[in-house]
Amino acid sequence: MVKSANDVVITGVGIVTSLGVGAEPHVAMLTSNMTPQPIVETERFAPYPIHPLPQIDWSQQIAKRGDQRQMENWQRLGVFSAGLALDDAGLKDNLEACSSMDMIVAAGGGERDINVDSLIVDEALKRNDREQLLNEKLTTELRPTLFLAQLSNLLAGNISIVHKVTGSSRTFMGEEAAGISAIETAFARIKAGQSTHTLVGGAFSAERLDIVLLIEGIQGHSRDKWSPIWSRDQGEGGGMIMGSVGAFLVLESREHAEARGARIYATIDAIGGDRGKRDNGRMESRLSDLAAAAEGIDPASTVIFSGTSGFPELAAREKVFLEERFPAASIRAFGGLVGHGLEAQFPLGLAFAALSLGSHAVVPEFDPTAEHPMVSGAQTAIVTTIGHWRGEGIAVLTAEE
Repeated sequence: MVKSANDVVITGVGIVTSLGVGAEPHVAMLTSNMTPQPIVETERFAPYPIHPLPQIDWSQQIAKRGDQRQMENWQRLGVFSAGLALDDAGLKDNLEACSSMDMIVAAGGGERDINVDSLIVDEALKRNDREQLLNEKLTTELRPTLFLAQLSNLLAGNISIVHKVTGSSRTFMGEEAAGISAIETAFARIKAGQSTHTLVGGAFSAERLDIVLLIEGIQGHSRDKWSPIWSRDQGEGGGMIMGSVGAFLVLESREHAEARGARIYATIDAIGGDRGKRDNGRMESRLSDLAAAAEGIDPASTVIFSGTSGFPELAAREKVFLEERFPAASIRAFGGLVGHGLEAQFPLGLAFAALSLGSHAVVPEFDPTAEHPMVSGAQTAIVTTIGHWRGEGIAVLTAEE
């Protein structure tokens, strides 16, 4: 591969999943010769299983208790993961670099006040003037700060406040497509010379009753028990098991990274995103276009990190496409291991890819019944995310020589 000054390289990975905090436990999993075991919570939100947060000492990345208190868990998780990425890149205490660092965040809406929601529903059963009831409760029951906490771009604001990342800032909304667009935009800006270093990623808290209700509203949840993602079927619910995850990356131009002597995990060769109708093979046609950048790879040393949501039909169609397009590559569905993270799903896939390429991992099968072993260390990685409702994205990465 011919190197250039504007190559987009990954120099920092901040990752939190049910498997642990930071790069170390995830590298250990990716380089193990044992099939990793998922951590699943089945009681708190029964009948819906979820992948919970690990134990976290928030003060390791959010020093002030006041800052911690005014955030919700999805914001804490995002700020914490962003701090991990900055630490990993060696930029956490570099005020000059952070002050000129761009930031792109994929975020959903803020958490709801479940007690107030329940109160409104209960009172509405007793009254017919529900519009007036709603206005009354919204003006008397909601704390004023909740309105601020609902703003999606508050995550970026808190990262700026806590970590002093004060370059340009962008926030994308729109479930899985938001994560795809965030990474794609960061990649394009660095490739075009419009940015030299960017903090990009997202976070998702699955441990929220409003999220459980949201996914149940589309009959999306798997029910009662965990099962490997490739073998889920409609008889067990919709196929999705959500996971609390945070994933941020520090992306730099090669010139910027090498000038400061940074460790480079991997180079991002291409990223593409698209959306449209999925009937009559149109999804596969778009995926084929997006996968064109991976032509000529060595399949024996390629790992594919699939971000499939678990919806049985979509998962089956994606697996057929990947096996036909890259028949000798090793597919790993990471959502079956750590859960589905909506906005954070695509950044999480790139984090797994970067850690694998950085250690030339022979990544173990996440589902031995449906995935085959790798025969050599990872030199190329392909990351896919197919939104549970809309939006598709594919990234191609290569290891540093």
